[in-house]
Amino acid sequence: MWGFAEGAALERPFLEVMRSAGGRFWRARLDPAREAVAASIAQRLGAPDLLARVLAGRQVEPAAAEAFLAPSLRADMPDPSTLIDMDRAAARLADAVLGGEAMAVFGDYDVDGATSAALLFHVLAGLGRPPRIYIPDRIFEGYGPNPDAVDRLAEEGAGLIVTVDCGSTSFEALERARGRGVDVVVIDHHQLGAELPPAAAIVNPNRQDDASGLGHLAAVGVTFLAAVALLRELRRRSFFAGRDEPDLLALLDLVALGTVCDMVPLTGLNRAFVVKGLAAMRHSPRPGLAALAAAARLKAPPDVGHLGFLLGPRINAGGRIGEASLGARLLTTGDGAEAERIAALLERLNGERQAIEADAVAEAVVQAECELSGGAGRVVLVVAGDGWHPGVVGLVAARLKERFGRPAVAVAFEPGAAEGTGSARSVPGVDIGGAVRAAVAAGLVERGGGHAMAAGLTVRRDGLAALRAFLHERLGGAVAAACSDSALLLDGAATAAGATLDLIAALERAGPFGAGHPAPVFAFPAHRVAYAEPVGGEHVRIALSAGTGSRLKAVAFRAASAPLGRLLVAARGRPLHLAGTLEVDHWGGSPRPCLRIVDAAEPADRR
Repeated sequence: MWGFAEGAALERPFLEVMRSAGGRFWRARLDPAREAVAASIAQRLGAPDLLARVLAGRQVEPAAAEAFLAPSLRADMPDPSTLIDMDRAAARLADAVLGGEAMAVFGDYDVDGATSAALLFHVLAGLGRPPRIYIPDRIFEGYGPNPDAVDRLAEEGAGLIVTVDCGSTSFEALERARGRGVDVVVIDHHQLGAELPPAAAIVNPNRQDDASGLGHLAAVGVTFLAAVALLRELRRRSFFAGRDEPDLLALLDLVALGTVCDMVPLTGLNRAFVVKGLAAMRHSPRPGLAALAAAARLKAPPDVGHLGFLLGPRINAGGRIGEASLGARLLTTGDGAEAERIAALLERLNGERQAIEADAVAEAVVQAECELSGGAGRVVLVVAGDGWHPGVVGLVAARLKERFGRPAVAVAFEPGAAEGTGSARSVPGVDIGGAVRAAVAAGLVERGGGHAMAAGLTVRRDGLAALRAFLHERLGGAVAAACSDSALLLDGAATAAGATLDLIAALERAGPFGAGHPAPVFAFPAHRVAYAEPVGGEHVRIALSAGTGSRLKAVAFRAASAPLGRLLVAARGRPLHLAGTLEVDHWGGSPRPCLRIVDAAEPADRR
């Protein structure tokens, strides 16, 4: 593990925990100045102290606290025209709608791509111009538009292709489209260089010449803004005289799903998208999502965790190891029976994906541990395997990142193949997408791109060592800065008796929590571990008692074989300091509070 910061030893640790089971120094999130802000928020709003502490810890000021607790699109929605090329894109789409042109939507095979494609499909279908959706095969076509697919769509009669969640760096494919007389509108959010491919419009807040400040949006968020711009342009051209406009608010469930699953920061507009999208999902679930929730045996109202860990992985399973178009088809069908059929297929594919992933992760962990013990790869882990399924390398990289606390790259090779397909995942503060693009420019990677937290690449087998050295050199400083302080930030202290459903409901007003907007972590001081046992092979389930007769159910996920899990099981019958996030457990149909444990430590008098 990375050691704590030099200054950490000079601070007073929270509950005197200098080094926890997870190897971390426990630190209060609030300094004295923010403690005063929390007190002011609590007094101003009449809010629970813990909620006020959570808001203060996320830099919410007293005057803005009330509005923060009620995010709205009206307040957070920018003018779509602030995005460069947005007006050109809206005009070209409006021309196609008014002219009855055949259109195709070319999407990516992940959740962000599927939701973006489905959203645009529903908008255009609502305008009487349903487009053809094309999702490339991950194995045979790779990421983004390709010349063969462009030829196929042109031969089918498409006069306009709209790429969503891809296309910003697809020079060859867009050149082919121009040669075939087909216009392309790109709607994307991935990083790109100064040179742009030929297109009627390239709407991407991460363009180097875009000053919108919307680079944190997922592609589905950019697509939603494009839909707003399109309807505004059609309104200006009197298209809606005597006809209803498509209801964009009804499509916010798709925006929420894609935003959460692409792990973009849940701040500002993204937070408003997710809050309103979850409300839409709960009140009027579309057939595909209702069928998928049923297949996943989800009985509770959907929340961010359900989107990210239950629904999203199942949609992704189609693109990873099955038919890439399944996710988009699920999200566009209005036929309940068809939705159930696709959902059942995705459920089966997800089970297969889990087994394939587990085998690859086990092999990758061994490689990573060898790299670390040998002194290599301390900045970025680079692992590779013959026969790994290309569809799971992103998951393998994510598991390594979680386990070892640093960026990771996983590459799949066909046995004997010279070239492999890889994915990278990063930690906050380390731009892996920029590093991959730089590796492409340096000739170390055949193809690649992405964004700060995730990237894809194609690399030669004989280039792995050079890539590892390049990433070590380029990212060493950023990784050291990101990982030098392993402190666990705590929002406050709570007790088993105080962890009520009412408290959780109050805390949820500060959410939804996720990337860029972390869930509050509370310490439970010296709680007796009344019960603890491994469950499901990877997890540890426990019950906590504070000596007041109150018990709190708790679980530590993927901790059974880690120091945290071993400490929990060994502590049966005695007190521990626990740290974790509070959530509602709906298992068995009766909601009750539950603590998701992230760390633990022996009380000072036992150390």
